[in-house]
Amino acid sequence: MSTQNVVKSSPKGLNAAVEQSKGRKLPPVHLWNPPYCGDLDIQIKRDGTWIHEGGKINRSEMVRLFSSILRKEGDSYFLVTPVEKVGITVEDVPFVATDMTVSGTGSKQTLTFETHVGDSVVVDADHPIRVALDKDGETPLPYVMVRSNLEARIDRKTFYRLVEQGHEVDGWFGVTSSGVFFPLIKADQLEA
Repeated sequence: MSTQNVVKSSPKGLNAAVEQSKGRKLPPVHLWNPPYCGDLDIQIKRDGTWIHEGGKINRSEMVRLFSSILRKEGDSYFLVTPVEKVGITVEDVPFVATDMTVSGTGSKQTLTFETHVGDSVVVDADHPIRVALDKDGETPLPYVMVRSNLEARIDRKTFYRLVEQGHEVDGWFGVTSSGVFFPLIKADQLEA
């Protein structure tokens, strides 16, 4: 599977798949068990940029299509079709959450994130928010589970908006969505 082969082999099929991915009606990659066919020179950078053979994939439709057939197994990422599975490299996580909407208040509040590839995810028990720290242990790195073990890193501006929704519960500062509290940081570390 190469980006050129996908485009050249079936432009009508590609266009149909792109239209399907716009509505984010995703294919059932979790049900497919094709043979592993090696690795492709595709990399997803930390900022969500997709690179193929050293060059940026500029067609957002192509990125959306590939993101719809992405699967994570253990610590490895694959593009999966019914007939083949190929490995790719992901620097951090495959998606970036670039916007957030808030509806309701208090325990009825829901947070919905949008990713750079068109996914929309409501934060709940199955789609939690987690915060890790960078390698120096100082800068928070916030993530949200998008689907099937695939996460999005919450970008800085969206994280600031998320923190504005925060409150304290049992010594933790965090946010509530879909009736679930997601701790972000120990409350006593807020001023530190």
